[in-house]
Amino acid sequence: MPILKVAIIGGGHIADQNHIPALKALNDRVEIVSVCSRVKEKARALADKHQIPFAYDNAAEMYAGECRPDIVVICTANNLHYPFAIQALENGCHVFCEKPPALTAGQASEMAELAREKGKTLAYNLQLRQTPEFALIKKCREEGTLGHIYHIKANYLRRRGIPGWGNFTNKSIQGGGALMDLGVHILDLALEMLDYQMPDRIVANTYDFLGKAGGKGLMGEWSPESFEVEDACFAHLSFPDNSSISLSSSFALNMKADKDVNLEVFGTKGGAVYKPLSLFTELGGELANIDFPHIEEADIQLKNTTAFLDACEGKPSNIANAEQGAILQRIVALIYESAGSWEEREEGGREERRKENGINREEEEISYRKGEGEWLNGTKPIPPFSLPPFPPFKIISQ
Repeated sequence: MPILKVAIIGGGHIADQNHIPALKALNDRVEIVSVCSRVKEKARALADKHQIPFAYDNAAEMYAGECRPDIVVICTANNLHYPFAIQALENGCHVFCEKPPALTAGQASEMAELAREKGKTLAYNLQLRQTPEFALIKKCREEGTLGHIYHIKANYLRRRGIPGWGNFTNKSIQGGGALMDLGVHILDLALEMLDYQMPDRIVANTYDFLGKAGGKGLMGEWSPESFEVEDACFAHLSFPDNSSISLSSSFALNMKADKDVNLEVFGTKGGAVYKPLSLFTELGGELANIDFPHIEEADIQLKNTTAFLDACEGKPSNIANAEQGAILQRIVALIYESAGSWEEREEGGREERRKENGINREEEEISYRKGEGEWLNGTKPIPPFSLPPFPPFKIISQ
């Protein structure tokens, strides 16, 4: 395979510390040729630090330049994922985008559809998929060790982890708070365990008590006056096969641990906890706990970048792909809708929220017939791009 040329869009920490080191470690497959940032000096500084030849402050100039990329890695704020991904795809590039996919479900679906039309790979950097613990849990599921999985508890919680830098508390830039920044990581793992089905019922609540109150932070100080997003989100998702996910995410929560990132999987033959990895089952007629004390740490960013390149080359890959990104973003939008305030409903704000999130009520109310959902459980191949038809959908408001 020829060496693929890579452009980085966004000159911040995630590009510098995550993506560029992983790409440089794969220099037998890729070459980083340019960095683009809204501030030319910032792009030039990052390019010089990593011996990258070109720096731009205009993406259109980058595509018209002497070293056109084959791949674009998007490391910008959330509100810029969609326009930069569309632009890159229109210019014939594969796209590796930071999470979340976009600000709205409509944007994520449009990105996926354009990637299909252009015959290009669009994927998302949900790198917890690459942990050895999650890989082993998936293998246990595939081998039947867990039986039928019917419930998953998914937590990504911080005690006082509101970032004191960047735009993390700005709704117009980030689209949301703890759910958009943290919850999508663990929700992706839970959905993977259930074959990325669409739920048919969601009940959710969001809160901003601690974010708006201020106080001691473990990740810098934030301004409660300008805090516009949720500091905690809790949701219960039910699926057409009667399986369910209980999702909890927080920037700030009055809990004992500083941080809790975990997945608990419950099946008819066994259960599992993600970290530290343990299995719970019966052996020889007795209850048994199985631990894995010798699992080695993995460079999950390197593994996820490798999975993305495999997808670009048409090889088997476990990367979070465009279709899954569109489903994930739609579920996020529906969680936020379920959590809408009483004031919002009384004042007619719910329809406005639906428009913001790109949700089409008529599309949701399409009749769900058994045959249309068969691709979800692997009995039919996934079409080139098609979100699953929506079950008769219930959003349960509190």
